[in-house]
Amino acid sequence: MVSMTLSKINELAKEVLEIEANSILRLKNNIGEEFDKAIDILYNCKGRVIVTGMGKSGIIGKKIAATMSSTGTPAYFLHPAESTHGDSGVITRNDVIIAISNSGETQELMNLLPLIKRFGCEMIGMTGNINSTLAKTSEVVLDISVEKEACPLGKAPTASTTATLAMGDALAVCLMEKKGFTKEDFLMYHPSGKLGKGLTYKVKDLMISGDRMPLVSVEDSFTDVINIISEYKLGMAMVISSDKKLQGVLTDGDIRRTIIKYPNITNLRIKDVMTANPKRITEDAYAASALNLMEKYSITALAVVDENNIPVGVIHVHDLLRAGVA
Repeated sequence: MVSMTLSKINELAKEVLEIEANSILRLKNNIGEEFDKAIDILYNCKGRVIVTGMGKSGIIGKKIAATMSSTGTPAYFLHPAESTHGDSGVITRNDVIIAISNSGETQELMNLLPLIKRFGCEMIGMTGNINSTLAKTSEVVLDISVEKEACPLGKAPTASTTATLAMGDALAVCLMEKKGFTKEDFLMYHPSGKLGKGLTYKVKDLMISGDRMPLVSVEDSFTDVINIISEYKLGMAMVISSDKKLQGVLTDGDIRRTIIKYPNITNLRIKDVMTANPKRITEDAYAASALNLMEKYSITALAVVDENNIPVGVIHVHDLLRAGVA
């Protein structure tokens, strides 16, 4: 048994990551006419996409099928060994096959090829050997070859499976875009969990409105607004003009910065220290969009405005947490 120091282990780990990252980057050179053909075939598929592969390729195939199914392309994983014992009954003449084999000669997959041809299904071969049997019998070949595996023995599928997974994601995302897959469509396939809740709830479902909104005028004094922010316990107040339109916000952070900057705060007006042109959102936006803005700009509350920029509510990160969105 060879003993490795921690530094050697770290070096090996970094090398593995570098090899696998490079295996993905090399795939960019393989995106072209064949990839375009694959997208057209998948887009025009009248049935389902049947993904098949043996061993580690099969595990990656399951993930590709799952990703496609959740983004608007009905897909199913078929185990090639089980396929010749009855499971091939799932294949119809309207299906498209994605067959995965790094060598392109996997025996269990070869046993399935005659059936695929009998049904007349179009086949997309994902292989690291463009001269293989799989490549020669496929309508479209996606080259997923890698320079070397990340395994020191060069045997265990590592970089090759990473490359295959990335190519599968590229197919799924491009199909998603080509089909015009929307947030509403995504919700249909992800009704549970944070993904679903973020698209189930609209801002108007979770926001604080009416007399619970902390509204102040641009002409109000700084000290008065401090009391209002403390009273409403949202960490902010929305600053409006005489025509009720949003002009800015004053947050707990603004208060701290103002007290540090000005020795005497007695005569300060809100318009002098507020954050002008603050981030805002509409009530018909998805709760997930509100969360995205909060995370992007490190804020905990958003002003909700109507089409005339008049505040109609406030949405706080605590509201998102209670709803299970955040």
